[in-house]
Amino acid sequence: MQLTFRDGEVIAARADHGEEYLVSALATDPGARRLGELGVGTNSGIDRATGHILLDEKMAGTVHLALGRSYPETGGTNVSALHWDLICDLRDGGRLSADGETIVQDGQLTA
Repeated sequence: MQLTFRDGEVIAARADHGEEYLVSALATDPGARRLGELGVGTNSGIDRATGHILLDEKMAGTVHLALGRSYPETGGTNVSALHWDLICDLRDGGRLSADGETIVQDGQLTA
């Protein structure tokens, strides 16, 4: 899956598998295209997925984001019926970049 954001909103999305589902989820409501949460996994004590998202989203070499609703208790203001947690394993050729600068490459922080 590849998501392109501008100003916190998905402006382009594609997926090798499940693209129809992705497009449908992004159309849930106006807030569904907004980034509700973002985290970079740094816990090297977790070396493989456990099936428990609260642990897996912290695994070193991964990026966790949620599309849609943000958490008001952490200062988030986005409202949506959707809160879709996604975890991307970047350890084998993945990259996270922001404003043209690479933040994580192949699971390693670059900054």
